[in-house]
Amino acid sequence: MIIDVPEGKDPINYVWGEMVPGIGGAAANFSLKVYSDSTLGLREFEAARLRIAQINGCVFCQDWRTERDGEKVESTFDEAVRNWRTTDAFDERTRLAAEYAERYALDHHGLDEDFWSRMTAEYSQNHIVELSMCLGSWLAFGRLNHVLGIDSICVLPGH
Repeated sequence: MIIDVPEGKDPINYVWGEMVPGIGGAAANFSLKVYSDSTLGLREFEAARLRIAQINGCVFCQDWRTERDGEKVESTFDEAVRNWRTTDAFDERTRLAAEYAERYALDHHGLDEDFWSRMTAEYSQNHIVELSMCLGSWLAFGRLNHVLGIDSICVLPGH
């Protein structure tokens, strides 16, 4: 970790909230809204989120599982996300969400007509914009946490 976090302080809250309260607070609000206001299905949401986490290398983000109404994805979901091209655990929307996440993070210039044709066949324009904003949030903030090294010291309860 390259940031000195005072003893007894939560690393995420300290870095995001105390070090740069104006920017960090706005970023935290955006990050929270992605979870609280998303209209995407849980499986497609998690496929996209986890693929970004895997690409970023954010330990905390890879360990996290979004819960909605007491439901979470199955324990093997992260492996299915790694193998999004070949897994039989995904429907087309979930597979596209993982593909979009990967291409958004690694090859956004390569988002071609074929991809957009497949994407618009499954997703409304509103959902495409929503997913794009979610991807931007996860890419930016998961990468920030990993680059600063705070992802490895923030752990989920029980870990």
